[in-house]
Amino acid sequence: MYRLVVGEIGIPRNEYLYELPVWEIRLIIDGYRRRSRERWTAIRWQTFMLMQVGMADMQKSGFRKPSDLLAFPWDDEVSESELSEEEIEEMRMLLKERG
Repeated sequence: MYRLVVGEIGIPRNEYLYELPVWEIRLIIDGYRRRSRERWTAIRWQTFMLMQVGMADMQKSGFRKPSDLLAFPWDDEVSESELSEEEIEEMRMLLKERG
């Protein structure tokens, strides 16, 4: 987790180790992964559209939708609430302390 948060995302080491609570680190990681998913999904869609220009009949090729071209692990995930009630309450308390 350290490698991801500090190395890839770029959070300063001291902030990761001493200042950020675990729930906030999880939110940072979730946001980073969501951004990555959005990029990959856009690339897949763009490739699918470009293939339609170059292929005479996309239906015969078996590519009826972008996920037929390339399936991602998150394609079948059911959307869940992004924050638990506990996490929402922690954020409210944090905002009240600072506000």
